[in-house]
Parts: sequence; structure tokens; C-alpha cells
Amino acid sequence: MDWTDRHCRFFHRVLTKQTFLYTEMVTAAAVIHGDRDHLIGYDPAEHPVALQLGGSDPRELAEATRIAADYGYDEINLNVGCPSDRVQSGRFGAILMEEPGLVADCVAAMIDAAQGVEVTVKCRIGVDEQDPEVVLPDFLSRVSAGGVRHFTIHARKAWLQGLSPKENRDIPPLDYDLVYRMKGLFPALEIAINGGITSLDQALVHLDHVDGVMIGRAAYHDPALLGEADRRIFGVGADIVIEDAVIAMLPYIEQQLTKGARLHQITRHMLGAFAGRPGARKWRRILSEEAPSAGAGPDIVLKALNAVRDLAA
Repeated sequence: MDWTDRHCRFFHRVLTKQTFLYTEMVTAAAVIHGDRDHLIGYDPAEHPVALQLGGSDPRELAEATRIAADYGYDEINLNVGCPSDRVQSGRFGAILMEEPGLVADCVAAMIDAAQGVEVTVKCRIGVDEQDPEVVLPDFLSRVSAGGVRHFTIHARKAWLQGLSPKENRDIPPLDYDLVYRMKGLFPALEIAINGGITSLDQALVHLDHVDGVMIGRAAYHDPALLGEADRRIFGVGADIVIEDAVIAMLPYIEQQLTKGARLHQITRHMLGAFAGRPGARKWRRILSEEAPSAGAGPDIVLKALNAVRDLAA
């Protein structure tokens, strides 16, 4: 949330044509009652792209799914993994790990409304004092009975009491082996793994055991790794060099500025482009200081890129 908006996704799509991109989590109620084009609008270039929904009311989720299907999303994902207090108070996110029967009802309603678009679930291995060895297989069994065939499992518990959302991404220990065992128990399901994965090397190891890998923060903070994903993971295409991706963003930036966007709304997602490389600090400084200025345009991006090139030379 607040990260993988449409500008972020467009930048990531420049780097990789094959990977599946996910939106921020949007509540079903917001999709129904809010500014839909603002909340779930996207550029056609983003395909394949999934809308991630939050909610616990089957009727609301069905209506939001119907709307999302009309928007042309390739997948609609129910989030049963977010641990934030705000999400808990709305009775959705990770707290729903405690109510697999309700989740099954939700996904069944979503599937009925999806017009053939795949409905998937993202979950944790458990919450609080639950025993993941018991809870996770029961959850997968009951929710898959509702019709879901694809689960992305964040291989950590969520501690709903005592840990912040940020701490819930780092402190609970990872249990990749448990997720691997779920693939063995449920061979007919597509199981993807998430949590603590920071490189394509690690992703390839996981793919020996499960069907897919979700990378979140690492792809955001070091997007250059996505430039190798099509070749290394999918076996197609050539690597996309990050400098070329930046250049390829310029027409999009120009287009979005004419629609009223501000430069920093786009470039904030590009700050990690040169992570770990000479000139990364200067790239970030120029974009951070100059992109928010009134009237800032693509020339600021070129200035930052040239600063990186000068240091590399």
C-alpha cells in the first residue's frame, strides 16, 4: 500500500514483460463507492496485472470483483495477509486467517462474479498463537474448496498483537519448508512463496519446490533485478539495462505530466534504480530535491541520469 501504484507498475513493466504485477491493496468498499479510475485505473501496458482486494463481506467483494473484471484485470487477489491495525479493524487482511470458512464464502462469491477472471488468495502461514503446521493446511483445504486454485503464501506468521506492520515483515521467522510441504500436500494447487526473497538467485532455488515466487520490497528498492527476470526466470528475451529503462520512461512521464501528474509522483518509484552502483546517491539526491518543484519535467530525470553516467565514466 502506497508503493505499487500505477506509476510504479509502469516502470516495473518497462523492465520485465513476463512477471505478474500486483496493485496496492484496495478495499472492496472503496472500489464500489470511491473514484474507480483513480483507485483501480491502470495503463494497458501493465498487463498482466492483478488487482488486490481487501474485505470480508462476500457481497461487497463480489461487487468489487465484477467491477474489476469489467476493468480488464488479469487476476483478482484477496489479501488475507496484511497485518496492519487499520486492516484488522475492518475485519480483513491477516485476521481472516482465523476465519477460513468466511474466506471460502468470500472467494466463492468472487469467483461467481469474476466473469472467468482468476481469483487468487495471498495469505500468511498463521497468526498469533496459531500452529502453522495445523492451521495452514486446514486453511488451504477449506478455501480451495471455495474454488481458488492459486495461493501466494508469505512464509511468516503475522503477530496481530505486539508487532507493527513493519516488524511483521521482518521479525517473525521465515518457514519456507512449511510452504514447500504445502505444495506436496496439495499438488493440484498453484503455490507461490513470498517473504524475505531479495534476488533472482533465491527465486530460482524456491522454484525447485513451488510454482511461483513473489518479490515485493526487494524489487521496489532495487528494480534493476527485474531487468534480468524475463531471461533468467522465464527463459525469454534479453536483459533490460536500467539506463535504458529510465530513457524508456521519458515519454510516459511527459504524457502523465500533461494529465496533471507531478514529476515526483512518478520518480519516487525510480529512486532505487541505481542501488549499489556509482552515482546512486547523486541520482537520488537530484530526484528527491528537484522533482517536487513546480513545473519539474523530464529534463530533471535526464540531469540525474547524466550525473550517474558522468560518475561511471
